[in-house]
Amino acid sequence: MEDLQNSRILLVDDEEGIRVVLEYLLRKAGYLVDTATGHPEAMACLEKRNYDLAFLDIKLIGKDGLQLLRDLKAIAPSTQVVMFTGSPEVDTAAEAIRQGACDYITKPIDREALLMVCRRALLAKRLEDERELYRANLDAIFCSVADPILMVDGTGRLAQANPPAAQIFGYTEAMIGCELDKISLPCAPSCHPAIGKSLRTQKPQELLRIECHTVTGETRIVNLKVNPISSGNNGGVVVVIQDDTRLVELERSLHQRGNFHGIIGVSPPMQRVFALIEALADMPTTVLIYGESGTGKESVAAALHSSGRRAAAPLVKVNCSALSESLLESELFGHVRGAFTGAIADKVGRFQKADGGTLFLDEIGDISPTVQMRLLRVLQEGEFEPVGASTPIKVDVRIIAATNKDLAEMVRQGTFREDLYYRLNVVRLVLPSLRERLEDLDLLVSHFISKHNARLKKDIHGISADVMQLFHHYRWPGNVRELEHAIEHACILSTSGIICLSDLPADLTGNKAEEAMASQLTPAPAAKLTITEALALAGGNKSQTAKLLGISRRTLYRHLEKAQAGKEESE
Repeated sequence: MEDLQNSRILLVDDEEGIRVVLEYLLRKAGYLVDTATGHPEAMACLEKRNYDLAFLDIKLIGKDGLQLLRDLKAIAPSTQVVMFTGSPEVDTAAEAIRQGACDYITKPIDREALLMVCRRALLAKRLEDERELYRANLDAIFCSVADPILMVDGTGRLAQANPPAAQIFGYTEAMIGCELDKISLPCAPSCHPAIGKSLRTQKPQELLRIECHTVTGETRIVNLKVNPISSGNNGGVVVVIQDDTRLVELERSLHQRGNFHGIIGVSPPMQRVFALIEALADMPTTVLIYGESGTGKESVAAALHSSGRRAAAPLVKVNCSALSESLLESELFGHVRGAFTGAIADKVGRFQKADGGTLFLDEIGDISPTVQMRLLRVLQEGEFEPVGASTPIKVDVRIIAATNKDLAEMVRQGTFREDLYYRLNVVRLVLPSLRERLEDLDLLVSHFISKHNARLKKDIHGISADVMQLFHHYRWPGNVRELEHAIEHACILSTSGIICLSDLPADLTGNKAEEAMASQLTPAPAAKLTITEALALAGGNKSQTAKLLGISRRTLYRHLEKAQAGKEESE
């Protein structure tokens, strides 16, 4: 304990001789001493300074020492008080102690007794100050924590609750000292049993993601952590309630985002596709979807339609590669009776059926020059003529086209109209191949197993580690469609709850698979993107841009430097 010298002491006695002697003894011991003859002077001193210790004579002229003790404790409760008198009485001493005095000395006062009582009182004051500071620091921490916190004593009574516990769950100051079992709050049935168990066993308790109800009627998902304050049967506990509601909502949102309008994927490339779909959903512009076979172009077209304001109108689909030129023209624009041999009645075309909605033209790169010309007119003027008719029909149709061909190269070769290409290519949406989004494999496999379990009345639980390893190394030329067919094939053949290598199609487990796995060492073919488009899709990330283009980063930087040099030269 550090030296107590320089402590400030107030000495109150109406006998001048005693007051002078005691002041001298205390000052000689190193204390700072102020004196007063009675109640008024003592109160004046207390208004000016804070004192560590006060010596009060019980017998004072005017208001007595007991009244001064009460008044002193009212304005300076931390000041230690020692009473002394020349005529000790048991009742008076007991009353002084009850009013807050820490000790009592009888006159005549012995020097050693005075200094011993003085030091003892100042040590008690120092300890009390340290405890108060410690308590104040704890209270500051307790009140500053954002999570609700409770303290429950060893008897099961609420000892303290911080502001968040009051605001969220309704604990009030009036409940301090009440038995926890008798506090009725919406959250009590969820939390109080665990607190009681920790009190009984003096062992930590933890409840993860339980439902807890607030005073406003909200349901919150919380983690409850109860820890004993000290060991033994009489120890209390501290309770921390962590609100996990937001995290649970985010996880739920991510899970829902993993199935976006029936499209499965949580990988960054798919999340960018989902964001583009949302951004384009209500735009009237034409969208051109690029992607390898089996990447889900039709599903993306359906998502673009169903997430926009045209969702209530028809989504009409046409596979342009499945029909001859004459049949495709008739399918798209319709025909009138007698327009050609076999046209025995009028036929409504797909454009007219899609009026107010969306027309999805799959494999747009396979249409003939004649159909290209007619399609261009619809895009430019919003009207068309059925085959064999001369009266134009106005339609309000949004066009979504899809292809796995390089239309820009077809334009250079003269097999695709340049003006139609620019009309279709208003916004380009590039779908990643399955090998570019392998982190979606687990989710896709789980989805397809559930789908075919329901259809085939099977009970497949998952796939073996060997199968998953093969899936991660296989090149997937048929992409998601090939994966689904492989899972369907395996579900049909599987005789256990786990899909094994022997259940997979031969294409995946035979020589073709080995070749495909070996081909992973070679770069993927270039995506149908310009460098500018790839940079935009990758958000400026050079590594992702190079991956989208199917080139190395060094090659990408070389192209960028060349483009920059050309730009500076032209300026």
